Amino acid sequence: MKDTIRITKTQKSRLSEVDFDNIPFGRVFSDHMFVADYKDGEWQDPRIVPFGHFEIHPAAMALHYGQAIFEGMKASKSNDGTPLFLRPEMHAKRINQSARRMCMPDFPEGLFLEALHELVGLDRDWIPPKEGSALYIRPYMFANDEFIGVKPSQTYRFIIFTGPVGPYYPKPVSLIADTHYVRAAVKGGTGAAKVAGNYAASLLPAKLANEKGYDQVMWLDSIEFKYIQEVGTMNIFFVIDGKVVTPALNGGILPGITRDTALHILPEHGYEVEERPITIDEVVEAYQAGQLQEVFGTGTAAVVAHVSKLAYKDIVMDLPPMEERQVGQLIKTQIDGMRSGRIEDKHGWIEPVKAAVKA
Repeated sequence: MKDTIRITKTQKSRLSEVDFDNIPFGRVFSDHMFVADYKDGEWQDPRIVPFGHFEIHPAAMALHYGQAIFEGMKASKSNDGTPLFLRPEMHAKRINQSARRMCMPDFPEGLFLEALHELVGLDRDWIPPKEGSALYIRPYMFANDEFIGVKPSQTYRFIIFTGPVGPYYPKPVSLIADTHYVRAAVKGGTGAAKVAGNYAASLLPAKLANEKGYDQVMWLDSIEFKYIQEVGTMNIFFVIDGKVVTPALNGGILPGITRDTALHILPEHGYEVEERPITIDEVVEAYQAGQLQEVFGTGTAAVVAHVSKLAYKDIVMDLPPMEERQVGQLIKTQIDGMRSGRIEDKHGWIEPVKAAVKA
């Protein structure tokens, strides 16, 4: 694609309507969005326009056959007010990994990053100033052919919009291990891709978990209902007798970018970390032996969410109080600190927004 990003600014910002001390997650949206269209074998007409509705044909293939993928990212502000990204190139790579699994075209990584910088540079005042809050960024792509028939679409739309958010989980969460439904097949499925349908399939089990008094489902493998996979909105970690264990990526687990960040941070602070298959029975045994010290999830939206309670069949495991948890809090403190500039970024993960907004 040779086109430069065309920018049309909104005539009236909605920023003055936002209460940054009371932001509901996922319901407040910024002034602009990025849009590009794929047709005739290439991405065309990249543009930033005022945020708003767009028309879609009733036969748009995404609505019928599920070719839809997305990413979740955040931008924060340093203490001096500079807008920052955390590892944006990882999201550019992962959305294309999802695209390939869903038989969709790659989106140029360079254009992805340029669009991020331009869009967030334009709406930088929407980034909440409070540490732990952020500007949530949602890139996504969907099939847009006007056709009824099971085949890959020939046209697609790629969009990025943003919105200010507070913490996704403001308090520790409770989980129940599901022994009937599965999130994704371990081999050959779409579990390693960020596919819209994966989340649709999780809604009923999550609803049933809510009815039992739990916040989310912890997924087990699709064959034996034995090996732990992940949670509905995040990857999962266990601290067992001082050692940190997380399920190894096996094709059925989303390769979380916050997960990867945590796996770099922990050894630097002296923790032994294992990526390996872990069974629910091992977790129960550790709990019964008094060795299960922490359970927490990691994800872009949650950053780190501590688990207060984990249930499996008729066993309910109540986890230690927050003041005894060091590992999950260390990860959150490090990530939030790098995002605010309070903690030095030794990895080159933090990238300042560098867009020069055009008229």
